[in-house]
Amino acid sequence: MNKSAPPADDAPHLLLVDDDRRIRTLMSRYLGTQGYRVTTAQDAADARRHMQSFAFDLIILDVMMPGENGFDFAVSLRKDSQIPILMLTARSETSDRVRGLEAGVDDYLSKPFDPKELSLRIGSILRRTAAQPAPDTPILTNVRFGDFSFDVERAELRQGDEPVRLTDRERFMLKLLAQSPGEAVSREALAGDGQPGNERTIDVQMNRLRRKIELDPANPLYLQTARGAGYRLVVDR
Repeated sequence: MNKSAPPADDAPHLLLVDDDRRIRTLMSRYLGTQGYRVTTAQDAADARRHMQSFAFDLIILDVMMPGENGFDFAVSLRKDSQIPILMLTARSETSDRVRGLEAGVDDYLSKPFDPKELSLRIGSILRRTAAQPAPDTPILTNVRFGDFSFDVERAELRQGDEPVRLTDRERFMLKLLAQSPGEAVSREALAGDGQPGNERTIDVQMNRLRRKIELDPANPLYLQTARGAGYRLVVDR
């Protein structure tokens, strides 16, 4: 019987954090067959030990774990890291989904799930991380709005001289908007993967981004809603 070739040394390296050993074993085996390198951790403390030794491309994070739960671990990570996070949970309530997004996770998948869907979502997040504009697309190097400036190439936001911390998804959305200032960008495009089910999360993520930029997020000056179309970024002329 032929065995799958081991993942390449430069394959994306995933950190899988789940307290269920069986799930860790099954998921790591499956993702290995999809070409990923996978390191597993049984809880947040174990994950932190691994992160001291390896640079991961994405974290797959369970919510319900002994000790520090997934929500709290995500909040802690976002204090000094923008590593993409895909959250797994048995909870399907909207409030839990919103809580995860507000904690800074990039996507959310409820258990039980199809392993193929997990692999597709991981691929989507990694593509957003590495997203680059098409070569023939005119590139604005920097846009300004109010006290803020956004370096489009580096996807870095500053308020005056101070950097503003953004999640991977927030950088992706702001970069798309900044590449077409004043023009409406659809929720589907901002979702990054064309999956309609993910478009509803864009409103939550946009509200979170507005809280970092707008004086009055309920009446935004810069990150405006384009009714029936999506969102637009209004920049200084």
